[in-house]
Amino acid sequence: MTVLIVGLVIFLGVHSVGIFAPAWREAQIVRLGPGPWKGLYSVVSAIGLGVLIYGFGVARQAPVVLYTPPTALRHIAVLLMVPVFPLFIAAYLPGRIKAAAKHPMLLSVKFWAVAHLLANGTLADVVLFGSFLLWAGADRIAVKRRPVPRVVPGAPASAANDAIVVIAGISIYLLFLLWAHRVLIGVSPLG
Repeated sequence: MTVLIVGLVIFLGVHSVGIFAPAWREAQIVRLGPGPWKGLYSVVSAIGLGVLIYGFGVARQAPVVLYTPPTALRHIAVLLMVPVFPLFIAAYLPGRIKAAAKHPMLLSVKFWAVAHLLANGTLADVVLFGSFLLWAGADRIAVKRRPVPRVVPGAPASAANDAIVVIAGISIYLLFLLWAHRVLIGVSPLG
């Protein structure tokens, strides 16, 4: 569990700099330059993600069960996951979906975390998915309070982007549902 927590602290910590220390973040971007800042941010994020994934795998080997979700919640989780990939992609392909969701990536993380909390009841699950849910909520509040919104790099706005988002997102979701989740995580969402 310690390795999982260290990974979460690194990964969510670097992603929280803009929430808790926006002035420091901006100062570092000016001091280092945008390219080196993004490079450092990416390296620290990748390290945190790697440690987090490894730590979650280790924690799953000796699960501490906090609750056993009823089977019906697994079905609800499968449905809650449907918008996750389209919303994630919509963050980079502006269209009506992005405009309606306002912050589609954060909404994507919330759906993902809630779905997994409904379907899984071990301590490692609650720590992992609960941390991401809390982080997404805190980031959404911070984004609302930001005086000047940050520009997210992505494709130019287009009406076609919504179709691309839905088709690509649902395709990736089906790939994960039917194959990739079992291969990568070791558990089939379909039971």
